[in-house]
Amino acid sequence: MSNYDTIIIGAGHNGLAAATRLAQSGQKVLVLEQAATPGGAIAQSELEPGVFAPRFAHLLMGLGTPEIKALGLQDHGCTPAVSDMPTIALCPTGRHVVLQGGTVHYADGTPHPDAAQYQALTKRLTKFAAGIAQISRQAPPALTGGGWRQAVDLGKIGLNMRLQGKDDLREFMRVALSNVYDAVLDEITDGPLAGVLGFDAILGGHMGPRAPGTMLSLLTRMREGARRSLPKGGMGALAASFTNAAIAAGVEIRCNSKVFEISVANDQVTGIVLQDGSRLACDQVLSSLDPKTTMHLSHILHYDAEMVRRVRHIRTKGAVAKVNLALSNAPKITGLDESLAAARWVMAPSMDALELGYNGAKYGRLPDDVIFEAVVPSLSDPSITTGGHHVLSAIVQYVPYELKQGWDTNSNTDLGNRVIAALDNIAPGLADSVTAREVISPQDIEIETGAPGGHWHHGELIADQMLMMRPAPGMERYALPVSGLYLCGASAHPGGDVTALPGLNAADAVLAGLKRKAA
Repeated sequence: MSNYDTIIIGAGHNGLAAATRLAQSGQKVLVLEQAATPGGAIAQSELEPGVFAPRFAHLLMGLGTPEIKALGLQDHGCTPAVSDMPTIALCPTGRHVVLQGGTVHYADGTPHPDAAQYQALTKRLTKFAAGIAQISRQAPPALTGGGWRQAVDLGKIGLNMRLQGKDDLREFMRVALSNVYDAVLDEITDGPLAGVLGFDAILGGHMGPRAPGTMLSLLTRMREGARRSLPKGGMGALAASFTNAAIAAGVEIRCNSKVFEISVANDQVTGIVLQDGSRLACDQVLSSLDPKTTMHLSHILHYDAEMVRRVRHIRTKGAVAKVNLALSNAPKITGLDESLAAARWVMAPSMDALELGYNGAKYGRLPDDVIFEAVVPSLSDPSITTGGHHVLSAIVQYVPYELKQGWDTNSNTDLGNRVIAALDNIAPGLADSVTAREVISPQDIEIETGAPGGHWHHGELIADQMLMMRPAPGMERYALPVSGLYLCGASAHPGGDVTALPGLNAADAVLAGLKRKAA
């Protein structure tokens, strides 16, 4: 029987971040991954020989400099190919809008009538988001109890908010629980510019822009100044950076190792049983899986009925699919200068278009008017392809997990055709240049990654499932009622996206618990 201080389930970026932090603190750490390679949501696919695509996540917008330095990722190849990628708000009529660094103008260089209002809005929201970033880098306050340490932490948060000034504090309290539809359209007119802000608020979620609390979702995505970056070498290189940083810290990683059971005795974790029957002993287990799966692995009898009920009511219905294309030629968007083709493209023509798109997802229909975010990473970093080919990677919003006709090969093909047709409308000739494709439905995401409902964030990223409510009351500070069992994945505070914060925060919770026991 092998012995470890901590075993971590899942070699995604959060699991690897937690493992690195614990190993840096002197722990003997093992990471178990059911897939053939580490990476999880930042893994890559080979669409055809020599052409690599980001299988799931394709951009960074929340991995901060403090986390990069803490994990030593910069020593293992984590450098940006693009550090502040512009966003193109695509318009079906060709009147595209360029957003970068808080400024906005039409793609032909003419001023946008809402430029000043947009700049003032984003400046204010970015300031609020900086306060959210502080809360994201620590465990959220407990709903009950917590002692003097939490009182001090709460006091610091409150003081920092108060120092923003009375007017800003009042405005933050007004907008934080608002819906993004009303909050944005109070400032700017509806259209592609507003559509981008709405898209960023609902991306990955089963919700429309009118849903209460979607402004808080938008603020979480503006924590690092709303900047998008593209890792040099693609997302696969970022996965290698996380993996190599963990190995350098002394972490052992085993792939093709599916967990069958988390062993518990006297309400204390004792180890792991693998699918092949082998047993591994440890004092702590950190799970990158969702809480429901984690509770089943450790046996439901260890949890009271109220906690089981809360976990069953976590909203985890996914509404996002991924489409990756290999192209023989670089796409050219009508009305857009070729120098801007390497930007982030967002097709969300208006807030109203987002709300209509959500209606389709609610009733189990594939989208007629496809809403998506797309990048062509090979335009910025040709090293990810060979032979002059290109890769286009698109996240498609409002693709229902529960499709009315069911998910099968025909449904995947139909979705792929719709996305290619939408892209061909703005970049004529793109359809003829597609040499390979992969379409990953919400159900495919669930099967491959274990994300419940195919939800990228393992739970809706909205006000009543964030902060001290994430993933559910009673498990908001990473530890589960079973002693030595913790959550460290996207279901935990502060949620999904590639930030490494759930993993780092969970590791800190483990170390704090060990320190208290030793005192």
